[in-house]
Amino acid sequence: MEKDTRIVSWMEDHRDELIKDLSALCRIDSASGAPEPGAPYGPRPKKALEAAMALCGGYGLRVTDHGDRVMTADLGPDTPALDILAHLDVVGPGDGWDTDPFEPVVKPDGYIYGRGVADDKGGAVAALYALRCVKELGLPLSGRCRLILGTDEENGSSDVAWYYQRVKPAPMTFTPDSDFPVCNAEKGFYRLRFTKKWARETVTPRVCEMHGGFRVNVVPGQASAVIAGMPEADLLAGATPLAAELGAAVSTEKMEAGVKLTVVARGCHAAQPETGVNANTALIRVLSGLPLADCDSTKAIHELDAVLPHGDWYGRALGIAQADEVTGALTCSFTQIDFTETGLDGLCDCRVPVCATVDNCKKVADGEMRSLGYETGGDMIPPHYTPADGVFIQTLNRCYEAYTGNPGGCYSMGGGTYVHDVPGGVAFGVVMPGEDVRMHGANERIRVEHLLTAAKIFAHCIADLCK
Repeated sequence: MEKDTRIVSWMEDHRDELIKDLSALCRIDSASGAPEPGAPYGPRPKKALEAAMALCGGYGLRVTDHGDRVMTADLGPDTPALDILAHLDVVGPGDGWDTDPFEPVVKPDGYIYGRGVADDKGGAVAALYALRCVKELGLPLSGRCRLILGTDEENGSSDVAWYYQRVKPAPMTFTPDSDFPVCNAEKGFYRLRFTKKWARETVTPRVCEMHGGFRVNVVPGQASAVIAGMPEADLLAGATPLAAELGAAVSTEKMEAGVKLTVVARGCHAAQPETGVNANTALIRVLSGLPLADCDSTKAIHELDAVLPHGDWYGRALGIAQADEVTGALTCSFTQIDFTETGLDGLCDCRVPVCATVDNCKKVADGEMRSLGYETGGDMIPPHYTPADGVFIQTLNRCYEAYTGNPGGCYSMGGGTYVHDVPGGVAFGVVMPGEDVRMHGANERIRVEHLLTAAKIFAHCIADLCK
């Protein structure tokens, strides 16, 4: 297969428009919120949905609103052929940005920065421009290509579950919400919740409050604790070298209840915990090294440091480490903790391979935590796998090879995408191999040239798969 020079020329001519449209969508903070009438995921995702509908409709695509949850933009005859499934919602900005996360900027390094430029408004706009390109070039289609844009991917994907209860998926589906070339296998999910209670304590020094994490699928870059009964200077002197050993930094602030200790690390996606530095586990490790009073709250801190230790991304201490050839190793990310005077509530995001079962994963983790006096909860969701030998995946790979000069192929991932429950679905782009787009972290970015290349690939895929 060779590049289609018409597609290449059209995309190059519309580079600035693509950046402008992506920037407009990324200026909308579309993180989920409390539901309102006509806005099941809150007003911010709804605003992004309305903006995307206006954008797609303005380019002559047939646009439909599905229950204020999902919008579709169609091109070609009514016979379904290909669905492209992307999302408009984003995670919260978090801390550590060099620029306003909701004011996208193209920097001299060739990247555009902003929340959502890679996950997944960049993929959505690349797919939209692919549809627009095919339409304006008049490339013949005998089947329908449908762009599906949802608004709840980051919070459980109830939007597409609602949509697919009412609309059948096309024979082929891909989501531009991962890396090139083709992701045909996704790990399953196990989200372990654990709680513990104790009587209110008065001894000091002790931890009387701790909070870290703002979303289950995000490894936090910052976490803090309030320590009662320890001088600020002593706390800072003890915590600073401990944190430095972990690749983190600390700061202190006097509070009414004691001294607030904040650990600043490096957030990342929970599917790739090894790419970040977990502020929750770092904080717990630091607290474990301080001379705290012998009490139930201190005991809980040492228990967590033992069973969910800093740097243990694979659940070894929890007893659930395992791997297979299709989907690789299980990962375990301690992503949220709320710790008060009388107990704690924690949450781990585990991505489980094909070989993981309720018996060798969930029951083992439950048993370990319960042996320490914790109550547990959380269910397992099975993995997703699409064989690589079909015409669909082969076509995607040929298009990728034609426009990048790189070999195609298939890989597995720990992150779950919109196609996790779509039979035969795969993830395809929008990020090029080896690129660090800082997904879910500060300074999220994507290289403009790569985004344009992805749009070219998608346009050729549409032309081939829907002809």
